Amino acid sequence: MDHLVSLLLLALSTAIINNFVFHYFVGICPYIGVSRRVDMAFGMGAAVTFVMGVASFLSWMVTYFVLRPGASLTAWVAGLAGADAGSMDLSILKYAVYIFVIASAVQFVEMYLRRFFPPLYKAFGVFLPLITTNCCILFACLEIGTDKRMTSGSPDFWPLDLALVYALCGGMGFALAITIMAGIREELDLCDVPKALRGPSIVLIIAGILAMAFLGFAGVDTNIGKLLGR
Repeated sequence: MDHLVSLLLLALSTAIINNFVFHYFVGICPYIGVSRRVDMAFGMGAAVTFVMGVASFLSWMVTYFVLRPGASLTAWVAGLAGADAGSMDLSILKYAVYIFVIASAVQFVEMYLRRFFPPLYKAFGVFLPLITTNCCILFACLEIGTDKRMTSGSPDFWPLDLALVYALCGGMGFALAITIMAGIREELDLCDVPKALRGPSIVLIIAGILAMAFLGFAGVDTNIGKLLGR
Protein backbone atom coordinates (compact mmCIF):
# COMPACT_ATOMS: atom_id res chain seq x y z
CA MET A 1 0.00 0.00 0.00
CA ASP A 2 2.82 2.38 0.90
CA HIS A 3 4.40 1.77 -2.52
CA LEU A 4 1.13 2.59 -4.30
CA VAL A 5 0.90 5.82 -2.32
CA SER A 6 4.45 6.66 -3.39
CA LEU A 7 3.53 6.09 -7.04
CA LEU A 8 0.43 8.27 -6.68
CA LEU A 9 2.33 11.11 -5.03
CA LEU A 10 5.11 10.90 -7.61
CA ALA A 11 2.56 11.03 -10.44
CA LEU A 12 0.79 14.04 -8.94
CA SER A 13 4.03 15.85 -8.19
CA THR A 14 5.53 15.24 -11.64
CA ALA A 15 2.47 16.06 -13.74
CA ILE A 16 1.19 19.12 -11.89
CA ILE A 17 3.25 20.41 -8.98
CA ASN A 18 6.71 20.05 -10.56
CA ASN A 19 5.50 20.31 -14.14
CA PHE A 20 8.45 20.11 -16.53
CA VAL A 21 7.38 23.24 -18.43
CA PHE A 22 6.20 25.45 -15.58
CA HIS A 23 8.63 24.35 -12.87
CA TYR A 24 11.84 23.38 -14.67
CA PHE A 25 11.24 25.44 -17.86
CA VAL A 26 12.30 22.68 -20.25
CA GLY A 27 10.64 21.89 -23.57
CA ILE A 28 9.89 25.55 -24.27
CA CYS A 29 10.65 25.31 -28.01
CA PRO A 30 7.85 22.85 -28.92
CA TYR A 31 5.70 24.44 -26.22
CA ILE A 32 5.69 27.68 -28.20
CA GLY A 33 5.98 26.28 -31.71
CA VAL A 34 3.22 23.63 -31.60
CA SER A 35 0.63 25.32 -29.37
CA ARG A 36 -1.37 27.17 -32.01
CA ARG A 37 -4.26 24.66 -32.18
CA VAL A 38 -5.64 22.37 -29.49
CA ASP A 39 -5.78 19.25 -31.67
CA MET A 40 -2.20 19.68 -32.83
CA ALA A 41 -0.99 20.47 -29.29
CA PHE A 42 -2.71 17.42 -27.84
CA GLY A 43 -1.21 15.21 -30.54
CA MET A 44 2.25 16.57 -29.82
CA GLY A 45 1.73 16.02 -26.10
CA ALA A 46 0.66 12.42 -26.70
CA ALA A 47 3.66 11.79 -28.96
CA VAL A 48 6.05 13.30 -26.41
CA THR A 49 4.51 11.21 -23.63
CA PHE A 50 4.92 8.02 -25.63
CA VAL A 51 8.49 8.81 -26.66
CA MET A 52 9.37 9.84 -23.11
CA GLY A 53 8.04 6.56 -21.73
CA VAL A 54 9.90 4.43 -24.28
CA ALA A 55 13.12 6.43 -24.01
CA SER A 56 13.06 6.42 -20.21
CA PHE A 57 12.48 2.67 -20.10
CA LEU A 58 15.39 2.03 -22.46
CA SER A 59 17.58 4.56 -20.64
CA TRP A 60 16.85 2.89 -17.30
CA MET A 61 17.76 -0.52 -18.71
CA VAL A 62 20.99 0.76 -20.27
CA THR A 63 21.93 2.68 -17.14
CA TYR A 64 21.28 -0.19 -14.75
CA PHE A 65 22.83 -2.98 -16.78
CA VAL A 66 25.63 -1.13 -18.62
CA LEU A 67 26.46 2.43 -17.56
CA ARG A 68 26.29 2.64 -13.78
CA PRO A 69 29.21 1.59 -11.55
CA GLY A 70 29.11 -2.13 -10.91
CA ALA A 71 26.66 -2.78 -13.75
CA SER A 72 26.21 -6.52 -14.21
CA LEU A 73 26.57 -6.66 -18.01
CA THR A 74 29.60 -4.40 -18.03
CA ALA A 75 31.21 -6.42 -15.24
CA TRP A 76 30.58 -9.64 -17.15
CA VAL A 77 32.16 -8.28 -20.34
CA ALA A 78 35.09 -6.91 -18.36
CA GLY A 79 35.55 -10.32 -16.74
CA LEU A 80 35.69 -12.00 -20.14
CA ALA A 81 38.32 -9.49 -21.25
CA GLY A 82 40.36 -10.05 -18.10
CA ALA A 83 39.90 -6.46 -16.89
CA ASP A 84 39.12 -5.28 -13.39
CA ALA A 85 35.30 -5.35 -13.28
CA GLY A 86 35.19 -3.17 -10.16
CA SER A 87 36.81 -0.24 -11.94
CA MET A 88 34.37 -0.17 -14.84
CA ASP A 89 32.26 3.01 -14.84
CA LEU A 90 30.67 4.04 -18.15
CA SER A 91 28.38 6.72 -16.73
CA ILE A 92 30.37 9.35 -18.64
CA LEU A 93 28.64 8.07 -21.79
CA LYS A 94 25.11 8.69 -20.53
CA TYR A 95 24.51 11.87 -22.55
CA ALA A 96 25.49 10.27 -25.85
CA VAL A 97 23.60 7.06 -25.08
CA TYR A 98 20.43 8.86 -23.99
CA ILE A 99 20.39 11.05 -27.10
CA PHE A 100 20.80 7.96 -29.28
CA VAL A 101 17.93 6.21 -27.46
CA ILE A 102 15.65 9.25 -27.78
CA ALA A 103 16.43 9.63 -31.50
CA SER A 104 15.63 5.96 -32.08
CA ALA A 105 12.30 6.25 -30.24
CA VAL A 106 11.35 9.37 -32.22
CA GLN A 107 12.15 7.61 -35.47
CA PHE A 108 9.83 4.77 -34.48
CA VAL A 109 7.00 7.22 -33.70
CA GLU A 110 7.57 9.07 -36.96
CA MET A 111 7.32 5.87 -39.02
CA TYR A 112 4.21 4.81 -37.09
CA LEU A 113 2.41 8.13 -37.65
CA ARG A 114 3.40 8.24 -41.31
CA ARG A 115 1.93 4.77 -41.81
CA PHE A 116 -1.27 4.95 -39.74
CA PHE A 117 -2.02 8.67 -39.16
CA PRO A 118 -0.92 10.64 -42.27
CA PRO A 119 -2.97 13.79 -41.43
CA LEU A 120 -1.39 14.03 -37.98
CA TYR A 121 2.04 13.37 -39.48
CA LYS A 122 1.55 16.22 -41.98
CA ALA A 123 0.22 18.50 -39.25
CA PHE A 124 3.35 18.01 -37.15
CA GLY A 125 5.61 18.85 -40.07
CA VAL A 126 9.12 19.72 -38.98
CA PHE A 127 8.19 19.62 -35.30
CA LEU A 128 7.95 15.83 -35.18
CA PRO A 129 11.68 15.25 -35.78
CA LEU A 130 12.32 18.06 -33.29
CA ILE A 131 10.99 15.79 -30.53
CA THR A 132 14.51 14.38 -30.64
CA THR A 133 15.82 17.63 -29.21
CA ASN A 134 12.92 18.15 -26.79
CA CYS A 135 14.58 18.96 -23.49
CA CYS A 136 11.70 17.36 -21.56
CA ILE A 137 12.62 13.88 -22.76
CA LEU A 138 16.35 14.24 -22.17
CA PHE A 139 15.61 15.85 -18.80
CA ALA A 140 13.49 12.87 -17.72
CA CYS A 141 16.17 10.40 -18.82
CA LEU A 142 18.89 12.32 -16.99
CA GLU A 143 16.81 12.62 -13.83
CA ILE A 144 16.30 8.87 -13.82
CA GLY A 145 19.80 7.94 -14.95
CA THR A 146 21.70 10.27 -12.62
CA ASP A 147 19.69 9.52 -9.49
CA LYS A 148 22.13 8.75 -6.68
CA ARG A 149 20.50 5.35 -6.15
CA MET A 150 21.34 4.48 -9.75
CA THR A 151 24.86 5.91 -9.92
CA SER A 152 26.20 4.85 -6.52
CA GLY A 153 25.93 1.14 -7.25
CA SER A 154 23.59 0.79 -4.28
CA PRO A 155 21.07 -2.06 -4.40
CA ASP A 156 18.46 0.52 -3.43
CA PHE A 157 18.28 1.77 -7.02
CA TRP A 158 15.38 3.75 -8.48
CA PRO A 159 12.81 1.00 -9.27
CA LEU A 160 11.66 0.66 -12.85
CA ASP A 161 8.01 1.31 -11.96
CA LEU A 162 8.90 4.63 -10.33
CA ALA A 163 11.00 5.57 -13.35
CA LEU A 164 8.14 4.80 -15.76
CA VAL A 165 5.61 6.70 -13.65
CA TYR A 166 7.96 9.67 -13.53
CA ALA A 167 8.49 9.64 -17.30
CA LEU A 168 4.87 9.06 -18.31
CA CYS A 169 3.46 11.62 -15.87
CA GLY A 170 6.13 14.08 -16.95
CA GLY A 171 4.90 13.63 -20.51
CA MET A 172 1.29 14.02 -19.38
CA GLY A 173 2.26 17.21 -17.61
CA PHE A 174 3.81 18.49 -20.82
CA ALA A 175 0.64 17.53 -22.72
CA LEU A 176 -1.48 19.35 -20.14
CA ALA A 177 0.68 22.47 -20.34
CA ILE A 178 0.79 22.65 -24.14
CA THR A 179 -2.95 21.94 -24.48
CA ILE A 180 -3.83 24.71 -22.03
CA MET A 181 -1.61 27.11 -23.94
CA ALA A 182 -3.16 26.07 -27.26
CA GLY A 183 -6.65 26.77 -25.92
CA ILE A 184 -5.56 30.22 -24.78
CA ARG A 185 -3.83 30.99 -28.09
CA GLU A 186 -6.95 30.05 -30.05
CA GLU A 187 -8.82 32.66 -28.02
CA LEU A 188 -6.01 35.16 -28.57
CA ASP A 189 -6.76 35.05 -32.31
CA LEU A 190 -10.02 36.85 -31.48
CA CYS A 191 -8.32 39.45 -29.28
CA ASP A 192 -6.71 42.76 -30.16
CA VAL A 193 -3.19 42.03 -28.94
CA PRO A 194 -0.82 45.04 -29.00
CA LYS A 195 1.53 44.85 -31.97
CA ALA A 196 4.64 44.82 -29.78
CA LEU A 197 3.40 41.71 -27.94
CA ARG A 198 2.22 39.62 -30.87
CA GLY A 199 3.85 36.27 -31.50
CA PRO A 200 6.19 34.62 -28.99
CA SER A 201 6.15 37.66 -26.67
CA ILE A 202 2.55 37.26 -25.51
CA VAL A 203 3.01 33.48 -25.39
CA LEU A 204 5.94 33.79 -22.98
CA ILE A 205 4.01 36.24 -20.82
CA ILE A 206 1.08 33.83 -20.64
CA ALA A 207 3.46 30.96 -19.87
CA GLY A 208 4.86 32.96 -16.96
CA ILE A 209 1.37 33.63 -15.62
CA LEU A 210 0.50 29.93 -15.93
CA ALA A 211 3.72 29.01 -14.11
CA MET A 212 2.73 31.31 -11.23
CA ALA A 213 -0.75 29.81 -11.22
CA PHE A 214 0.67 26.30 -10.96
CA LEU A 215 2.64 27.41 -7.90
CA GLY A 216 -0.70 27.24 -6.12
CA PHE A 217 -0.42 23.45 -6.17
CA ALA A 218 2.76 23.50 -4.06
CA GLY A 219 2.37 21.36 -0.96
CA VAL A 220 -0.67 19.48 -2.23
CA ASP A 221 1.31 16.23 -2.45
CA THR A 222 2.48 16.62 1.16
CA ASN A 223 -1.07 17.09 2.44
CA ILE A 224 -2.35 14.17 0.35
CA GLY A 225 0.49 12.03 1.71
CA LYS A 226 -0.52 12.91 5.29
CA LEU A 227 -4.13 12.11 4.43
CA LEU A 228 -3.08 8.70 3.13
CA GLY A 229 -0.95 7.97 6.16
CA ARG A 230 2.52 8.78 4.81
